[in-house]
Amino acid sequence: MNDGTEKSSWLDKVKKLFFKEADSRQELETFLEDAQAQDVIEQDALDMIKGVLEVAETRVRDVMVPRVQVRYIDEVDSLDKILDDMLEASHSRYPVFSEEDKLVGILLAKDVLRAVAKHNLNNHEDLRKLYREPEMVSESKRLNVLLRDFKLSRNHMALVVDEYGEFAGLVTIEDVLEQIVGEIEDEHDAQSEYIQKHLSGGFLVEAIVSVDEFNEFFHSKIESEQETLGGVVLQQLGRIPEVSESFKLDKFTFKVHKADTRKVDSFIVTITGDENEENTTLNVLDAPQSE
Repeated sequence: MNDGTEKSSWLDKVKKLFFKEADSRQELETFLEDAQAQDVIEQDALDMIKGVLEVAETRVRDVMVPRVQVRYIDEVDSLDKILDDMLEASHSRYPVFSEEDKLVGILLAKDVLRAVAKHNLNNHEDLRKLYREPEMVSESKRLNVLLRDFKLSRNHMALVVDEYGEFAGLVTIEDVLEQIVGEIEDEHDAQSEYIQKHLSGGFLVEAIVSVDEFNEFFHSKIESEQETLGGVVLQQLGRIPEVSESFKLDKFTFKVHKADTRKVDSFIVTITGDENEENTTLNVLDAPQSE
């Protein structure tokens, strides 16, 4: 039976945790890590507290989905194509752009589904009635401020504008919460052992990923007699690329993330070209300088 002499009470531990003065964030994190090591708090709780501290310093630009990766609705497309695209992407919200590449609103999948179910979606004019006013945020806004705005407005997504007022990407409440609780996977998230999201906004791709898996993940059409992505790059370059060297293939820009003199281990991949582009020749963008 625990008589209370072996360990201090839970309340005493909480008091020690939250009322100890810390002169810096580093000192606070060290104190929290010590508390976790002594079983005052769980590891998950420690990770979330660190995430909360990080959110106060992180900017929207650090977590947003950049424009080139945003699935949006083109207003000039046929109604059937728009519905097919929404069904394929399985997102809940979509920015809508006009023929002049002007942002005209936001479409919520639930609004479209309700209109289809009630047979009230017969033409583009019916679709325009469903547009909602977008919430716009600066890419320099801090995430803790954005989270508060989301709570007040009850919105789950905001469109991001750069310093010139141009559309730069989008950010969701999920993007913010993931900074606190970690990656939130759902049934629509693409799964791959060799392709992961990267803090740069692109993807960390292992060189041993198969070309077929790469194409399936990114909905691309890269063709090669080589089985792996690394093999494709090596064949086209005729040499092993160096770390930080970048080049373009199809609609992608590849930057060598990790490599040695014998092989490439991984790339940072970003989508930078037209989705209809079919350039299968590798073009070097940043070659190593010869001495």
